[in-house]
Amino acid sequence: MSTKDDVRKAVREHYADVSAKQTSCCGGGSESCESTRLGYDAADLAALPDGADLGLGCGNPQAIAALKPGETVVDLGAGGGLDCFLAARQVGAEGRVIGVDMTAEMISRARGNAAKGGFDNVEFRLGEIEHLPVADNTVDVILSNCVVNLSPDKPQVYADAFRVLRSGGRIAISDVVMLKPLPPDIAEDAGALSACVAGAAGVADLERILADAGFTDVAVRVKPESRAFIADWMPGRGIQDYVASATIEAKKP
Repeated sequence: MSTKDDVRKAVREHYADVSAKQTSCCGGGSESCESTRLGYDAADLAALPDGADLGLGCGNPQAIAALKPGETVVDLGAGGGLDCFLAARQVGAEGRVIGVDMTAEMISRARGNAAKGGFDNVEFRLGEIEHLPVADNTVDVILSNCVVNLSPDKPQVYADAFRVLRSGGRIAISDVVMLKPLPPDIAEDAGALSACVAGAAGVADLERILADAGFTDVAVRVKPESRAFIADWMPGRGIQDYVASATIEAKKP
């Protein structure tokens, strides 16, 4: 894909289609991307509004976020609202959760889910994660699950995350990272981008990007156990040898 706008257009169209079909992404069906395989609690998922969990993740950022009552949380690429609704319970009525997504169809779905579930402390905003519709220095925690890899401008994603975080704020992200260069037939496959594969950055690159943005206490931890479900995203292509799920944590001084 020749330009950043081309990438965004392809991703937006793919996820609009995902929303319309009420299916899952990352290359597999709902079974292969089942959220319980990623570390979510089955009871928590069962209590969510129907359609909130689209099986779009590659991990569970809730597990590393350590959310506290009263905190303000932003979810990058909110999808149907899964992580927003789980976060809302943890931050409580005094807290606030903002989901951002660049796909209008996803925003519509998520808002409907919030209304069905009575989540008064959650709102969804249409926007790009590189340019968040959020004020400076107003957020305690940024979550994201298998979304930043889709961005064609990752330095800008993390620079804008730094902008909206308060001093002492933190990021807790699950994302796909590259272990070694992809073979050309995968790297140039448009479907591999939307399947959360072709856009992945390497661990060292992410560490540098985060440090350049101003973050400290940067930790990018690869999860070798993710090979099992990543293999299902593009069966028979061996992508589990090239990318893996990782947790990404950092703090704003």
